[in-house]
Amino acid sequence: MAHTKAQGAVKGNRDSIAKRLGVKLYAGEKAISGNIIIRQKGSKFFAGRGVDTGNDYTLFATTDGVVRFRTLRGKKYVEVLNG
Repeated sequence: MAHTKAQGAVKGNRDSIAKRLGVKLYAGEKAISGNIIIRQKGSKFFAGRGVDTGNDYTLFATTDGVVRFRTLRGKKYVEVLNG
């Protein structure tokens, strides 16, 4: 008679896969149009000049240039400026 005694211990022993969130291009790095700058859940960072927001709050470059981060009235913005 085959028994699996310790089945309950293994049942909840799974982990979810990582979502690979975070900053992909840092300040001073060059961005080409379409490059992903930040992957995030919700808007922790907001789109500034030369940046747009995707459906999942991903920030990506719309123009070629250099990535810059700035804080304005308590909100963190990401910009892509020519230069």
